[in-house]
Amino acid sequence: MTSTHAPAHRTRSTTASAVLTRVLVLGATLALTVFIAPVLIAQQSWMWLAVLLAAAVAIFALYSTRRFVPGKYLFPGTFFLGVFLILPIVLTVGYSFTNYGDGTRGTKEQAIGSIVANSVQPSPDAPRYAMTVATSGSPAEGPYELFLVDPADGTVLHGDEETALSEVDPGTVSVDDGRVTEADGLTILDANQVNTIYDELMELAVPVDETTAVRPLGVNQAFVGSTVLQYDEASDSITDTSTGEVYTVGTVGDEQYFVDSEGQRAFSQGWLQNVGLSNYERLLTNPTVAKQFLSAFVWTLVFAAGSVLTTFALGFALALILNDQRLRGRKVYRSILIMPYAIPGFISLLVWSNFYNRDFGLINEMLGLDLNWFGDPTLAKVAVLLTNLWMGFPYMFIVSTGALQAIPDELTEASRMDGASRWQATSRIVLPLLLVAVAPLLVSSFAFNFNNFNAIELLTEGGPFPDGSGRGATDILISMVYRIAFGGSGADFGFAAAVSVCLFVLTGVLAAIQFRFTNVLEDVN
Repeated sequence: MTSTHAPAHRTRSTTASAVLTRVLVLGATLALTVFIAPVLIAQQSWMWLAVLLAAAVAIFALYSTRRFVPGKYLFPGTFFLGVFLILPIVLTVGYSFTNYGDGTRGTKEQAIGSIVANSVQPSPDAPRYAMTVATSGSPAEGPYELFLVDPADGTVLHGDEETALSEVDPGTVSVDDGRVTEADGLTILDANQVNTIYDELMELAVPVDETTAVRPLGVNQAFVGSTVLQYDEASDSITDTSTGEVYTVGTVGDEQYFVDSEGQRAFSQGWLQNVGLSNYERLLTNPTVAKQFLSAFVWTLVFAAGSVLTTFALGFALALILNDQRLRGRKVYRSILIMPYAIPGFISLLVWSNFYNRDFGLINEMLGLDLNWFGDPTLAKVAVLLTNLWMGFPYMFIVSTGALQAIPDELTEASRMDGASRWQATSRIVLPLLLVAVAPLLVSSFAFNFNNFNAIELLTEGGPFPDGSGRGATDILISMVYRIAFGGSGADFGFAAAVSVCLFVLTGVLAAIQFRFTNVLEDVN
């Protein structure tokens, strides 16, 4: 006899589990919001604060009630789509209209503070402090903060570029042998880490008041000095008190800087500004930049198309051969052929980069050659295509094998009975039918290789650089953007964003054209 109480018991248990899950999700959401919101407010990240609050409100509205059932399932995917895809696109487009880059990342007020603080000069009787460098981020990237210990009375002081020097609560730090060794919530940099960032550290200045600031002196000491430059808010100018020269705001190109009496830029530090279409004009009208962009675009097309065609041709040929029922050991052959696809791409690229070494590389050693693969632009491009062929043909082999097995054998048998040769049956029946299924994958493979940054950066690093320009002979558009944004001459994120927008449009247009042509294959059915 079955119990009538069992279903009711299971219903109550399910309801309790659902309530507990809802409480945990909403509690975690509230805790994260309360924890992250003050950090975003302190950093004045208003956009991300709005995203955080909107997401929290949406979660409480959807999951605190039994209604809005479709929204419960649609929200997670929609949220992550917006945060990780749509929002980065919007930000990239926005930055493309600015001068965002090295020296122009902050506000005008921050730029003025940096210019004034960097003019600190030590006085003969300037006090020295035992300095400790700390960070709330990574030791290699910062941001960096200074802890100073006064050797006279052991007072501990703290500050950074934006926070004036102030005394620290002794309970929040640990001092050993006259130096701060631990600080709540911060990472203390050791001697090796400080040496690594030495150049950046020497430019750090912590304000004390309007006329004095703290500057590092070596890797473990700091001094208090007077600022030579003084800012006058009324006239919006900076005066050099040692020479009397006055620097005013002027326009250089499309941007504003503090300039001298001759209109020349006086300081490297600038501030974030809206430059309109200046980045796009520079891309299209500057002869040097336009030439580099056009060369990169042509090579990108050759690289993407060549990679797709060669990998598909080899993969299809091998799939066709191993699709023959009379061939023994097909499973073993197939397993061997997909091995390059099973190896992580970055490992393959790094290994192949050693194969092309001119002096002791495997290719030159085995073939008895003396080719400078990475020193000659043409050979470097050939090396990139060969390596991408090795890495890409297993994917095309797998795709073609699956598509071939879906084509009925009766079609090829009927064509042979009608007198068609093996080549005719393959080229006029098998290949068109296979392309119906494979063509969309070829389009996606083209789009992938169009932005295949790893294949370039890990193999040739964009080189060689025959003319000494910022773009290498093997740089495709996406690696060219990387070199603009993080190049040795300084980051230029605004211009890199403009190039990225053009790259996004080009990729979309090419994909649309390709899909339009692949629609013709539907007639095969």
